[in-house]
Amino acid sequence: MKRHLLASIAAAAALTLASAPAATAEVEPGGWSSYSPGFSVQERGCGEVDNLTFTLTCSTASGDQRAERRYTTYTDGSRQFEGYFRITSQTGTRISLKQTFHETGSGPYFMLAVERGGRLYAVHGGTTLATGATVGTTVRVNTVHDLGGTHRTYINGSLKHTVASGTGGFYDKFGAYRTNSGAGPISVVWSDIRFWRK
Repeated sequence: MKRHLLASIAAAAALTLASAPAATAEVEPGGWSSYSPGFSVQERGCGEVDNLTFTLTCSTASGDQRAERRYTTYTDGSRQFEGYFRITSQTGTRISLKQTFHETGSGPYFMLAVERGGRLYAVHGGTTLATGATVGTTVRVNTVHDLGGTHRTYINGSLKHTVASGTGGFYDKFGAYRTNSGAGPISVVWSDIRFWRK
């Protein structure tokens, strides 16, 4: 009898685990709903996009050199982005990989860029967010944006940067984009892109 009861409990537990929702990877859990915003592809200068591979093929240190995805504008609430990038080749430096763009305000409001050698930094202000983003290394990026509150950036799950946010229209971009002081070449692959809102 006891053996039968234990088997029934084990079967019920297995059923519960099988039917449980898949774990989510938000760095700030609680009340988020997953969604899939639309996007457009931007290729300018020597920028090339092949699905989730973004390449700047030239070493040009001027002009608009970009290979990016630009996602739909949002105007209210809170948004969370998550993605993983892996640089597959890099002889250039100071390339923006992820942006939060203030469409109705100052333009490129937050830009996460990488220097040759693996330093990740905020373009506006120059703050170092992490090191070790070298060729072949996979890095997880999360941005959490409360409009009218703050914009927070996490690298590999750790909070690295916080800046005050205004209101208006914003959108997410990622890929490879030459900063004013940068130049390619670089090739970067993004994966496991997710968005949440509340």
